[in-house]
Amino acid sequence: MTKKAIEAGWNFDNSYARLPQSFFATLNPQPVCSPKLGIINDKLAFSLGLDIEALRSEAGVAVLAGNKIPKGALPLAQAYAGHQFGHFTMLGDGRAVLIGEQITPLDERFDIQLKGSGRTPYSRRGDGRAALGPMLREYIISEAMHALGIPTTRSLAVVTTGETIIRETTLPGAILTRVAASHIRVGTFQYVANWGTVEELQMLADYTLKRHFPNVAADENGYLSLLKEVLKRQAVLIAKWQQVGFIHGVMNTDNMTICGETIDYGPCAFMDHYDPATVFSSIDTQGRYSYGNQPYIAGWNLARFAESLLPLLHEDEEQAIKLAQDEISNFITLYQSEWLAGMRAKLGLFNSEEQDKVLIEDLLNMMQKHRADYTNTFRALTLDTTEDTVLFRTSEFVNWHEQWQERLGRQQETKASSHQLMRKHNPAVIPRNHRVEAALEAAVNQEDYSVMEQLLQVLSDPYAHSPEQNDYCTLPALSNHPYQTFCGT
Repeated sequence: MTKKAIEAGWNFDNSYARLPQSFFATLNPQPVCSPKLGIINDKLAFSLGLDIEALRSEAGVAVLAGNKIPKGALPLAQAYAGHQFGHFTMLGDGRAVLIGEQITPLDERFDIQLKGSGRTPYSRRGDGRAALGPMLREYIISEAMHALGIPTTRSLAVVTTGETIIRETTLPGAILTRVAASHIRVGTFQYVANWGTVEELQMLADYTLKRHFPNVAADENGYLSLLKEVLKRQAVLIAKWQQVGFIHGVMNTDNMTICGETIDYGPCAFMDHYDPATVFSSIDTQGRYSYGNQPYIAGWNLARFAESLLPLLHEDEEQAIKLAQDEISNFITLYQSEWLAGMRAKLGLFNSEEQDKVLIEDLLNMMQKHRADYTNTFRALTLDTTEDTVLFRTSEFVNWHEQWQERLGRQQETKASSHQLMRKHNPAVIPRNHRVEAALEAAVNQEDYSVMEQLLQVLSDPYAHSPEQNDYCTLPALSNHPYQTFCGT
């Protein structure tokens, strides 16, 4: 490990760079002409052991822009593959460079990656750059997810580059500094399984076990334990997505991390009115990655992960397949258990009864039928202030409400305790699409970050249910054009 760098508190190790060189390409980010700090995450910087004033300095911004390589860094672009909308292809960090692994004062390890930092050997005719709007969007959504208690990569900073990039139009360029437990993906294992040796695959699996699952590394069949642990983490993650109405939008296998963090905030958004068929991505015309499909796509992706591990699970291929199938068949059960536990909490239920799932599904079906807002419906139930909406005026909701109250009465905990439980599991605010767009418009077109900073402040404590959050609970004006998001982050 390198000695702690004086500049800004960078304290890098580079364990991934000690894996076989076929796993990555070593290269520096491409310098930009005029970097300028857009926004920086002071609290995250502090937790990483970084000096915020040093980061804000000219030298600090040069590091965040890729113009200066800090002491101890060893920049590289990772290779990986992936099923993109079901089609397998060779991929890799086409516009991102991992500059190193920051070791924090608590001895935690986090990847520090510059996204939008220029071409790499995996760019595939791309320019390797990123636009300011999508980078700020990832900053907002990832930090909102963190505040919601959902495992996620995080955003340390966004710097503008002083350069323009060409997409459908000319846009200001930017670089996001992304922080992750690691960037090891399902697609990383697919890449090594398809183009590497069994020995290299074993090295990747051993590295992953040591870094993320040391508690099972010594198991009799550690690679089977690896599969089990990844299944568990993904079941927890997807259940949390569903419980807050989050739609990732592009659940390709290269966008699923082994450590269980949400990654790659491209065409993602939060659902307003409840509908399992909701899709925001402009390119997901068939609804493959719709809200309701997310648990099943996660299972499909994990089956691809299991396939990549087959040579390690057992020397006999048939036995390896059986071991993998047995575990994969458990995923939906794992997910449903996590989802049901979370949904019980959203309704203030401390214990379990056989009919709870029906009670929950009846509410969701009513919400879909009457186009009720997902977040605000649970917020109203939490605060016991059912709003004057179409749903709450229906006789079927009145009947459901009576059943719910009877169910609450059959548990030992008080109604006050139930409402406290609900407050902890039902956010008052989410990053509403129209609020995000307003923040981006001000920052990108007017260089005014105050709207974004205010939004981030409100989103930083989503379970506060404070009066200051009320304005951020309102729905957007009705529009004839459905909200769409686009790839490009």
